[in-house]
Amino acid sequence: MIQKEFADKVVEIVKKNPDVIGLAVAGSWITDELDEYSDLDLVLITKNKISDDREKMMKYAKSFGNFISGFTGEHVGEPRLLICLYDDPLLHVDIKFLTLPEFHDRIENPIVLFERDDQLTDIIKFTKAEWPQPDFQWIEDRMWTWVHYIASKAARGEYFECMDGLGFIRARVLAPLMQKKNKMPVRGLRKAEKTLKLPDLEDLKITVPQYNKTSILKALDNTISIYKMLRRKLFTDKVKLQELAEKRAMVYFKKVKS
Repeated sequence: MIQKEFADKVVEIVKKNPDVIGLAVAGSWITDELDEYSDLDLVLITKNKISDDREKMMKYAKSFGNFISGFTGEHVGEPRLLICLYDDPLLHVDIKFLTLPEFHDRIENPIVLFERDDQLTDIIKFTKAEWPQPDFQWIEDRMWTWVHYIASKAARGEYFECMDGLGFIRARVLAPLMQKKNKMPVRGLRKAEKTLKLPDLEDLKITVPQYNKTSILKALDNTISIYKMLRRKLFTDKVKLQELAEKRAMVYFKKVKS
């Protein structure tokens, strides 16, 4: 498989660099789910910090293969990530540049491909990876303002904005809450078609609108109903419900629908 062939070549390259402490791989590789469409998620651990210097990051990336292009991952909240495209064969490779102390804080345990003096293995053995969980209060505090926003844009005829907003709620609220409900890793919409239970998947489908006001308002209505159902199942009394915001947003939504 091309991902493993690429990783093997990178291992041989970084072994020769004394500044490299280790190389690990994350993502689909961990769960043995690599296929021909998979990206390669590399984690490079160095003695000296690399991620504060884009040119140094690029220099490493260019040494690993037939480099086409690369850019840092601020848009996904991870500036230490370099997102790369390689050729011969064409392959998407994400490279996260970490120092050894930064490796302690991780969401999953990667597979170590190369290390010096068991330094990565020891960290994995004695510290715990923690996958981010949905923050129920964060969601509830925002949900009804989002509902009002989408309804107002539907009334104005800004349908692309509405579709984008519904997609955001689907990815950041509904799918994570469904995964939490089913005690699954919270990965948003990644591989949702394969991992979610059929009733949940069908619920997600009815939040996808067509480009017209009627369809968008129906999708928003479905989104609200699904959210409230998930909220009943998951939220404890520690979560303060935004009752006034919900009431006023729903009055507005019903006005737009009528």
